Amino acid sequence: MTSLDPLFNAPLAIHLHVAGALPALLLAPVVLWRRRRDRLHKVAGYSWVLAMALAAISSFWISGFGVIGPFSPIHLLSITTLVGLFTAVRAAIRGNYRLHRRVMHNISWGLLAAGTLNFLPGRMTSRILLDGAGWQGFAMVALAVGLAVLIGRSLWRGQARALA
Repeated sequence: MTSLDPLFNAPLAIHLHVAGALPALLLAPVVLWRRRRDRLHKVAGYSWVLAMALAAISSFWISGFGVIGPFSPIHLLSITTLVGLFTAVRAAIRGNYRLHRRVMHNISWGLLAAGTLNFLPGRMTSRILLDGAGWQGFAMVALAVGLAVLIGRSLWRGQARALA
C-alpha cells in the first residue's frame, strides 16, 4: 500500500523540491512540443524555468547522499541546471533560438535522468510509489522511461519529417 507519509514528514527543503520538480515534469512536454514563440509556449516556458530553478536551488538543502560533506554528484546537476536556465533564457531574449532550444532540451534530459534516479531503492519517491519494490521496481521504472523516450523520439522525428 503506497503512502504519502514519507513526503508529509519530510523537511521543508524536500517539500520545496517536490513543489518545483512535479510542475517541471508536467510542463516539460508542453514547452518542448508546443509551437514556438506563441503565448502558451512563453507562459508555460517561464513557469517551467521557475519550477526548475526552485527544484535546483532547493536541492542544496537536501543532503541525504553526501559524498563531499553534504553534497553529492546530483548537486553538480543542480549547478548545471541553474547555469543552463540562465543561458537559455538569455539566448531567447537575444533571439538566439537555436541555442535556447538546445540548452532547454539538455536541461530536460537532466530532469528526466534525475527523476528516474529518484526511483532507486531507499529514495523517498521509491518508498512512496513503489512501496518497497526494490531494484525490480527501479528496473521497471527505468524500462518504462526508456520506452517512453524511444516512442517520444520516434514521434518527434515523424513530426519533424512531416513539417519538412
